[in-house]
Amino acid sequence: MGPHPAVAAIRLAVRRTLQELLRPSPGADHPAAPPAPNGVPAPHPHHASPLPGPLPPEVVPDARSRAATSGVDVPAARDPHRDAPLVLAACSGGADSTALAAALAFEAPRLGLRAGAVTVDHGLQDGSAARAHEVAARLTALGLEPVDVATVEVGRGGGPEAAARTARYAALDAAADHHGAAAVLLGHTRDDQAETVLLGLARGSGTRSLAGMASRTAGAGADRAHGRYVRPFLTLDRETVRRACAELGLPVWEDPHNSDPAYTRSRVRSHALPALEQALGPGVTEALARTAQLARDDADALDAWAQQAERMATRPDGTLDIAALHALPPAVRRRVLRRAAIAAGAPAGSLFARHIEETDRLITAWRGQRPLNLPGRVEARRQGGRLVLEQAGRR
Repeated sequence: MGPHPAVAAIRLAVRRTLQELLRPSPGADHPAAPPAPNGVPAPHPHHASPLPGPLPPEVVPDARSRAATSGVDVPAARDPHRDAPLVLAACSGGADSTALAAALAFEAPRLGLRAGAVTVDHGLQDGSAARAHEVAARLTALGLEPVDVATVEVGRGGGPEAAARTARYAALDAAADHHGAAAVLLGHTRDDQAETVLLGLARGSGTRSLAGMASRTAGAGADRAHGRYVRPFLTLDRETVRRACAELGLPVWEDPHNSDPAYTRSRVRSHALPALEQALGPGVTEALARTAQLARDDADALDAWAQQAERMATRPDGTLDIAALHALPPAVRRRVLRRAAIAAGAPAGSLFARHIEETDRLITAWRGQRPLNLPGRVEARRQGGRLVLEQAGRR
């Protein structure tokens, strides 16, 4: 008899993620080899995996058994996983991340990978240090190694939720860099995605905000360009993940901040989404998550167009040509303006839609306006058929 459907679901989600990490890049010279009968990707004879690790013990022929027929004496085989790539799970002790860690501990050895974990102590509640070490002990009991406890100091920039998130990701980046981890898995579920889309809709921040969380995103450490953070559970609902923990007998910790109405996401979770489900019927969460994927596809296409358009509109002196900008569709032009403002020094997190709209007016509704002051002391001004974005005081 197989595992409970919820347990099977979390393991399958993690297995697919790990197999994707092991898969050769699309630009490889040779196609990936077909999977072995047991589901483990077999190595191609002419192409190494991006995560070069040994095959699992069950598909690696034992050196001594081979030597028995050849008469050659060979040393005992070393641990086949010792030099395997490492994948970390970020685990708070809650149901989502605990299920993630358990599924990683189960699946990683079967794919020839090492599995570890990081738990972050934000220091925002009494007893948080002791709780973090309890979580670490549970993770170790699952067979994860290494298991780190990262203690952080949460600042105040951007509000408590944003400050905690910034500190947490900095700690995860540091742990991944220290251990040379190939990826860090995060336990965000489809419900988290729906909440993120709803928050983006309330902010009115455009298509990219509605795109929610990507299944894979870059970190800020040494592996920044390679999509360090991976979210295997974005297609699973929260109830499935919680049921898996119950079926596995895994103790979980409910963070009181998750139900604290002082936090915006908590209010969305406990009030806004249930009210939408009651008013519109079931399926709102799934619809919002589906909207995120559709919006992400559109946003990716528009961003690629904007990148090309920016190159075409940029003059030799680094300014932007007004006529070239005016000819662009508004969605593309505003992306170009945002990219240019960030390149000039405006912090991305402080650059809001209203800043881009006012900068756009220098192109589409020019009446001799004075220069605009953007975040990061960036000044935007129209000058002789050019749009100039630069640090204030450079003239």
